[in-house]
Amino acid sequence: MAVIKRVLCPRLLRKVPSQFSWIDHRLVRDRHVCRCSHPALALYLFLVTVCDGQGLSYYSDASIMRLLKLDPLGLARARQELINAKLVAHQCPLYQVLALQAAPRQVQPAGLNTPAGLSNPVASVRPDTQPAPRTLPEPSGPTSLGQILQQMREGAP
Repeated sequence: MAVIKRVLCPRLLRKVPSQFSWIDHRLVRDRHVCRCSHPALALYLFLVTVCDGQGLSYYSDASIMRLLKLDPLGLARARQELINAKLVAHQCPLYQVLALQAAPRQVQPAGLNTPAGLSNPVASVRPDTQPAPRTLPEPSGPTSLGQILQQMREGAP
């Protein structure tokens, strides 16, 4: 079933503000979000929102904890997840949101079949080509960010 896109609330249509930040689609498409907990993703969203054009932010830990409702251990864990995932760098008091790197491919051993009963599509791709990026379907109803992330972790389309 095709979803027909239409503006639902014209009077609240988004406009690009003078201080604009973005979130790279590859964060979802390359499944970087699947490697992080909800607190880490909340911290990432916060940092992406407040950083400058070079990805730099110098919000204090106290401010971040207050705004994201995190305790010191929760912030430290979230920050370390983002550092381990190579999404941010941190050297107190600076954070830097990093350029996204290509996601590591998860290749199945040769001979295994995919759930659809097809042979491994990655094994048949020449090294100098890449498969088309997988796109997510339009949501059919109201869905929370937590539900979307959970579906992605479980491998749902």
